[in-house]
Order: sequence, then C-alpha cells, then structure tokens
Amino acid sequence: MNLAAKPPVAPACAFVILGAGGDLTKRLLVPALYNLELAGLLDERFEVLGIDRLTGDDHWFRGELLEMLRAFVAERGGGTAPASVDDACWDGLAQRLHYHSGDFADPATFQALVAALGTRSAIFYLATAARFFGPLVDQLGEAKLLAEPEGGFRRVVIEKPFGTDLASAEQLNARILRHVGERQIYRIDHYLGKETVQNIMALRFSNGIFEPLWQRDHIDHVQITVAETVGVGTRGAFYEATGAVRDMVPNHVMQLLAMTAMEAPNSFDADAVRAEKAKAVQAIQPLSSEQARLNVVRGQYRPGALDGAAVPGYRQEHGVDPASETETYIAMKFAIDNWRWAGVPFYLRTGKRLAARRTEIAIQFKPAPFALFRDTPVDLLAPNRMVLHIQPSEGVSLQFSAKVPGPKVRLGAVTMKFDYADHFHVGPSTGYETLLYDCMAGDATLFQRADNI
Repeated sequence: MNLAAKPPVAPACAFVILGAGGDLTKRLLVPALYNLELAGLLDERFEVLGIDRLTGDDHWFRGELLEMLRAFVAERGGGTAPASVDDACWDGLAQRLHYHSGDFADPATFQALVAALGTRSAIFYLATAARFFGPLVDQLGEAKLLAEPEGGFRRVVIEKPFGTDLASAEQLNARILRHVGERQIYRIDHYLGKETVQNIMALRFSNGIFEPLWQRDHIDHVQITVAETVGVGTRGAFYEATGAVRDMVPNHVMQLLAMTAMEAPNSFDADAVRAEKAKAVQAIQPLSSEQARLNVVRGQYRPGALDGAAVPGYRQEHGVDPASETETYIAMKFAIDNWRWAGVPFYLRTGKRLAARRTEIAIQFKPAPFALFRDTPVDLLAPNRMVLHIQPSEGVSLQFSAKVPGPKVRLGAVTMKFDYADHFHVGPSTGYETLLYDCMAGDATLFQRADNI
C-alpha cells in the first residue's frame, strides 16, 4: 500500500492486542497504527484494546507507547519525513487506546472482553510467544469471541513461528481451525509489508521489458540474501531452540523466493496470488541427505569486532550452551522443477553478525556471447544483474556494461538505481502498515495460507 495514494478508510473495528505489554506492540504495531492514523486511514470508531498480565491502566499504557513512538519517529524521521510526533494525530489516536490487565489462562479475562466488544467487528492480534498461540485461540473460541456478528467480522492475526516443523504446524493449524475458519486466519510475515517485496509483482507483471526475460533462457541464477550485523543479544535462550533455519527460512526467505519464482496469477485476488506462491514452493526439488550435504552450509559466528568494539561469539552469548551447535548462518542451493526455472539455481543465505545489514534479491542474467570482443582489450563482460533492495534502503538497481570514453573499445560496469525514498518521498514505516490495513479491509493477499506454511 502506498500511503500517498490515499486508499479508502479501513472498516471500523476493535483491534485487540493479546500481549500488549511486549516489544512488538511498542516498536512496531502502535507506530504502524500511528502512521495509518496520520494518513487518515483509520475510522474514527477504530479502537485498540491491549491485554497483558502487567498491572496498568489506560494512562500508563498510552505513556509507554508514546515514549517508544517518539524514539521511532526520531530514528526514522528526516528528509521529507517528520522528525517528531504529530501531537494532534497522537492525541486523536491515544484517546482510543485502552488497556486491561488479565491472565491469559483465566477465562474471566475473555469474558470481560466479551462485554467490552459487544457485537463490534474485531481483530485479535496474538503478540505473544508462539507457545501461547493454540491456548489463546482456544480461550477466544470457548468465549465465543470468534463468532462473527451479523454484518461484521472477527479475525485472528498470528505471528511466526507457526510451529517448529511440519507436524507441529499441522497440529497447530488443526487446533485453530476448530474455532475459526481459514478465511479468518491471517498468518503475518512483516517482510511482505515492505514496499519492495510487493513491488516484485508490479515490476514483473506490469513491465513488458522484464517478464519475457524472467525465466531459464535468460537468467543464470538467483541469489536471495537476508544478512544482519547484530548478534542474538538478549534472545539467546529463544535462539538456542530456534536457529537461523527456523527463525528466517520458512517465513521471510521462502516468501521472497515464492514472490520471485511464482507464475503470474490470473488476478490480484488473495487466493489467486497465494495459490501461485504455493505452487512455486511445491516445485522446489526436495534434497536427499547426500544432496543436503553438498548444497547446504551451516555456520556460527565467533568472537570478533564490530565498529571497532569487541563482540562475543554465539557460544558466549547469555542463555546459549557453551557447546551449542545451533546455527546462526545458513546458506543453501535450491532447484525449482518447473518449466520456467529448470536448470536455474537459487542461492539462499541468512545469518547474524555478518559484515553488512542487507536484504536483497539479485537476479543475474546469462552473459552475452564474447566473440565480438575477442580482438579488443576487453577481457571479460561484466554480468548483467538486477538487484531488488529490500532493506535497509528500498529500491531497484540494474547493472550493465557501457563503453568507457576513449579511442579504444573498453567496457565498464555501470549501475542505474531507483530509490523509493527519493522518488515517492515516503515517510517512516515499520513494514506493518500495509498488513494491518489489509487485515482490517479483509484482504489476505500478503498473508500466508496453510498450504504454503
């Protein structure tokens, strides 16, 4: 969603955040809602109900959120974006932020929610650890909170990880479906809220110069990189049970692969788009044990230095087993067995404590014949490469060869680059704005379906 395009105001609803005292609410959800309010996209009847075990009231809740919002705006403001909170906008939103203390294991918490919501439409956002997903949906279902009122809706937003393997994902899905229909489930992946990720489809399917080349006859290989400079920090205990594969690959990395490899859907309808993404994932050639040894690399960061300061290795982080073999880096080579991609390798990599923070999709095209340049000083041709930059900056660059000025035929690699911030003058974003708006509007295009999971 391009906020500058001013879509219609989202339908009125209550936005219930279960786990409202956590970092997700403060760092991402409320700043995203603030941006939607600033863009005039929230209905005046929109309301947030935050629920957590922490003792507090509306005044405390609003104060905690405002402090984090100011830090967010100051960090991401500048240029064409405001560097401070718009007081009028915040005051209008703050009056609709409410907090209730409650234990998730206590049915009384959910009975109080029944009384607070009445027959209004509602979205239940599970901003909790994954182990609470099943129990929380059970409580919502048993309290009849997921039954949709006449003319309204009730939806559940579930963060990653959705299970830890196939069996647990299937079990969690079956448990949730006992209380709610598939169309009411919104499995969120904030990477899909980034403009560049959505632009993959726009770039491919609306430009006649790209789509004809987007296949095995012209593409040599594809590289998808999700690199972080940070370590695990205070999340050592969580990461020890998760690792780079479960933390990043089944969600972020696979979604980028699916968006890159999918066939054109017959429309931008949610099910049409998600069906093509699922087909792309299903076409990945399964790896045998021997193929996995040849095509997958796991690694772990050691002690070193970052910006001149010493940093610990993974095994020295708090909450990590000193003999841990949990991977903090994973790289793999995949093959997609379909007509478009046969013979084109996909290289995927993600990890922590790497040299640069960068998320990108690099499409490398096959080289042109060299015969024309054999009797010239040109000794090689620079590869033609299109790179979709997703973070920290969002944009697209294209590398190609051009003649270096002078009497001799010499070639040099040149790059054309398009930056979203320079061209569209977009404000600061968390990546959640589009997804929260779409959930209110009932558009599941950017959310994962069970078969894709």
